[in-house]
Amino acid sequence: MYKTTGFISFFLRRLTGVALVIYLFLHILVIGSVNAGPEAFNARLNAVQTPIFKLAEIALLAAVVYHALDGIRLLIVHYFDVTEYRKSMFYAVIVVATILVIAGGVPIFLFMLETAS
Repeated sequence: MYKTTGFISFFLRRLTGVALVIYLFLHILVIGSVNAGPEAFNARLNAVQTPIFKLAEIALLAAVVYHALDGIRLLIVHYFDVTEYRKSMFYAVIVVATILVIAGGVPIFLFMLETAS
């Protein structure tokens, strides 16, 4: 049961959803620090420019891409009644998400390497 594509999709969708909510709160915390003055805002911005946060941005990209593509897959399965293609569509989502994350993550990673040195 726990090795089916349906469960894996369910689990990853929930995991990425929680990650996106956590990101939203952190984003509001950083942007909201502008009310504490320019020094506090600049300090928070400097904190999120570290290499660990750049890697977290790649993870955020992966979460957003997978969550969005899997949501579209679910809409297609539900509204077009193509349940016999659920498994192959799940694998297609994984492949397309991986390609998009690599395409978007490589520039972030290279920028991180340039600014770190």
